[in-house]
Amino acid sequence: MPDLIALKSRGRALWREVRDDRRPVIAPYPERGPAKGWQWDRPVDLILGKAMTTLPWSARLLMARAERIAEESAALRDLDDAALDARCADVRQALRREGLREPLVDECFALIREVSGRELGMWHFPVQLMGGLVMLRGGIAEMATGEGKTITALLPAIAASLAGMPVHVFTVNDYLAERDSAKLRPVYARFGLDVGLIVHEVELHERAAIYRADVVYGTNKEITFDYLRDQRALGGVRGATRRKVAELAGRRSEPLTLRGLYFAVIDEADSIFIDEARTPLILSAEMPADDDGLFISALELAARLVAGDHYTIRAAARAVELNERGREEVAALAQGLPHTPWRMRQAREQLASQALAALHLFLRDREYVVIDDKVQIVDESTGRVMADRSWEAGLHQLIEAKERVALTGTRNTIARITYQRFFRRYLRLAGMSGTIREVADELWADYGVRVDAVPRNRPNQRIDRGHEMHRDAAAKWLAVAQAVASVQRGENGRPVLIGTRSVGDSEAVSAALAQAGIDHRVLNARQDAQEADIIAGAGHVGAVTVATNMAGRGTDIELSDAAKKAGGLHVILTAFHETSRIDRQLYGRAGRQGDPGTTQAITAIDDELYAGYAPFWRKILQSSVNSWPIAGGPADWLRRAAQRSAERHHAVTRRQTELSEDRLRKAMAFTGRD
Repeated sequence: MPDLIALKSRGRALWREVRDDRRPVIAPYPERGPAKGWQWDRPVDLILGKAMTTLPWSARLLMARAERIAEESAALRDLDDAALDARCADVRQALRREGLREPLVDECFALIREVSGRELGMWHFPVQLMGGLVMLRGGIAEMATGEGKTITALLPAIAASLAGMPVHVFTVNDYLAERDSAKLRPVYARFGLDVGLIVHEVELHERAAIYRADVVYGTNKEITFDYLRDQRALGGVRGATRRKVAELAGRRSEPLTLRGLYFAVIDEADSIFIDEARTPLILSAEMPADDDGLFISALELAARLVAGDHYTIRAAARAVELNERGREEVAALAQGLPHTPWRMRQAREQLASQALAALHLFLRDREYVVIDDKVQIVDESTGRVMADRSWEAGLHQLIEAKERVALTGTRNTIARITYQRFFRRYLRLAGMSGTIREVADELWADYGVRVDAVPRNRPNQRIDRGHEMHRDAAAKWLAVAQAVASVQRGENGRPVLIGTRSVGDSEAVSAALAQAGIDHRVLNARQDAQEADIIAGAGHVGAVTVATNMAGRGTDIELSDAAKKAGGLHVILTAFHETSRIDRQLYGRAGRQGDPGTTQAITAIDDELYAGYAPFWRKILQSSVNSWPIAGGPADWLRRAAQRSAERHHAVTRRQTELSEDRLRKAMAFTGRD
């Protein structure tokens, strides 16, 4: 436990480095406990979060400090390797002894920059040093796409680890965790730090040893589930003394996996803090699979109900509501069905509603794919398959019955937590993203972290060619194929990236391109194992890549020299997302680090966004247009209206998720359960 001893020895110095609203550390390992709330906390925090974003004087001070660090680092260039390693050892001892004092942090950052240059061939730019300073003090750095967030994370991770804090670096998927940890391991090694990796394939009994590493890379889901397993193991016996007494009494406690929640660095912070925070993470045990007869009968019953007459679909909320006539029809149709739930009013109505959702709201190649005769959920924000994840309350089994694959067992909830509650428990929390300023108020209110915008290293040369909207999906796919052909023929074979919202859409684009005789590669949840290879070739002249959101986060498409001379990457967005942040992530693939590039949007008025979040205005626009496609004002206005509606809806959903968890926790505490 040398790291814990080092932290204790610093005493007050450690707590000066933690946020001002100090909360108690709870046994058996360090983490932040809940703070006593006040009814006006959230309204005030929302105002403060927006007001504090990128204060001009703060940004200028940070940039001046970053430039001084870069100058100090340049002076290290003449040192040989032995002398540089000695300096690294000296700063490690000083940080352990004195904590994160500003002069020591500056010296540490200068050394990290030089070591990174020697090991990776990449020296941090001043803007990356600025991002590192923002994160080390417990904030979120908004850095434009392609500005090198991966090596920026080295700065706070190494400095905090040298000061004695175990560090968790969160990424949005296993591929990025593996890539980043392997790429950066030589830099950590020069500072005497070891790196651990937690991905889905790591067995549970191996994880405790991995978490003893100085810096651990992993996904938000894997680390959060390990924390939930620890809470389950603890039960009501949290204190170290009580655990020892329980062991002496013959009640052996399960070993814990983590060793504390000290410092978290979150890559793609908006994806984890915002996009994935709408649903709690639930640790569950699988029960034996039920007879599929119940679920097949539910689907058959639901198919006999009529939309409008018996139920209403609320697409934005992903819910189906039975009306009075629908409830009566369900009761009538359930007569004589053999399974017990059909004889109980509440159970049969819930089952019918879930069956309707499985039929009409959860569609193959959009919310899920079928691979090896298994239903696999597709992550909406990343486009990747979420292994071993399932929907609750029988929905997953209903979809399996719909697809005629073997049923998995239903899930029994063991423990649950929201991302808001989990990440607030870190003693220090930091992150980075290319698109996060819009939700600065919510981040401060829910997580206590402030957003600072970091300028680009080089001016942005990307040119936007606007937005054109078509009559329907068929016309849209044809227009996309024509746009690709135009770029390939008339612009020296520039590489093209086509972004889609779903697996089905990516395959529809692929069919249109194939019909036009255009060679291309497809990257979606079916080809995620080939991601590295496909992305590696996407920046070459003549390359055409069709991708879901997998190509929008954490992936750098590096341009060949010939592609740069031809005009850089051309990005085509084929459907706007429910938040403009994800659109900007895709656009950010072009024009990275001052490269040339262009973007355009080609959508259809029957796209999911418009139908789900602006149906009234969509109908008005549809009836008033005489000639398709349309561009500019009306099309952009509809997009903004739909996205504003979607973002408001999702913000409410995130807040309701947190409030529901609070109510559930209070109810469980009242009954004596945690």
